[in-house]
Amino acid sequence: MTDNESVDDPPEPDPTETIEELRRSFWYGSRSNLSFKFLKDLPDAEFGDFLDELLTEVAATIDSGDPTGVIDTAYRWQIQGYTGHLGDPNDFPHRFDDVPINPLPKPLSECRVTLLTSSGHFVEGDDPKPFGIESMTQAEAEARIGDFLKEAPSLSSIPVDVDPAQLRVRHGGYPTDAVRSDHQVGLPIGHLADLAADGVIGALNPTAYSFVGAASQVRLKRQVAPEWADRLRNDGETDVVLLVPL
Repeated sequence: MTDNESVDDPPEPDPTETIEELRRSFWYGSRSNLSFKFLKDLPDAEFGDFLDELLTEVAATIDSGDPTGVIDTAYRWQIQGYTGHLGDPNDFPHRFDDVPINPLPKPLSECRVTLLTSSGHFVEGDDPKPFGIESMTQAEAEARIGDFLKEAPSLSSIPVDVDPAQLRVRHGGYPTDAVRSDHQVGLPIGHLADLAADGVIGALNPTAYSFVGAASQVRLKRQVAPEWADRLRNDGETDVVLLVPL
């Protein structure tokens, strides 16, 4: 030990890092970034291809000022990463045919529509307090994603005439920055109100609902969702539920 060192000095960081460690660091790791957590599921060689294409498009953007190539590259590789993560879509246990599970009871222009999202929205003053924690931050939600995935979700009620400034969002499973900037991205109340005004839908239910989709899928499917469905059926005002998944 030198004269300038103390026993409390932190150890020097390991200057080496494997490609695999780098890829995985974006998945709730030292570089946690939910926009790029898909990198965990790319093989090392594909990760190299991704970086090569991304840096090429960054250089092009510097010259042109047009970020379209960067955006397209990130989006295309995100699809590639999640395709490997989910496996064969035909084997996905929650897969349904792309048709309504139940036919509409009447024309859509006569239906009252209830909005339900898995975005994690709630109204200020009505915090669902996950795990009993008051005012949990987004960073804390991301750090406890494993706990969220083991718990049954709770449902938050949101008046559709709510002041957007009173809306809050917390979700450890996706990057919430865009939703915070424009809540319509994950909670499209205004868009549905416009459809009601134009007569495309009959009416918008006065109450929308939201929950954190990163939750126990078994409990959601077998217990919670049927309870929520009964709740909406019993109020007698809902013909259609529009689920916006995030």
